[in-house]
Amino acid sequence: MVKAKYQDVLDLGQQLNIQNGDIKEENGVLTVTGTATTQYEKNQIWDKIKEIGGESPSDIVADINVADNSVYHRHVVKSGESLSKIAKHYYKDPMKYKQIFEANTHILKNPDVIHPDQELIIPNI
Repeated sequence: MVKAKYQDVLDLGQQLNIQNGDIKEENGVLTVTGTATTQYEKNQIWDKIKEIGGESPSDIVADINVADNSVYHRHVVKSGESLSKIAKHYYKDPMKYKQIFEANTHILKNPDVIHPDQELIIPNI
């Protein structure tokens, strides 16, 4: 029953390719474990849990580890994107484009020039 309630969380975990995943349902509590690639992906899982179960759900326990703590995420640029648009997506603040630029000066020379298929580091801030 609880598993069905949180099916969207489980689907998101599959979509994000969460590694070492395990799911157990016991006494009305769903226990979910696994390893996300980055903190951003872990946050996506938690946001989905809160969306379904509220801020402090009592019917789910999630133990999600992060494989790569050195970055917040790695982003592949899509056509039409800008650093400010990417910053708004990850940080909810387009002005944080500067931090993304600084983390990627090894491939970027100008914050106004990015190209599709470039993989950018989204730094922990």
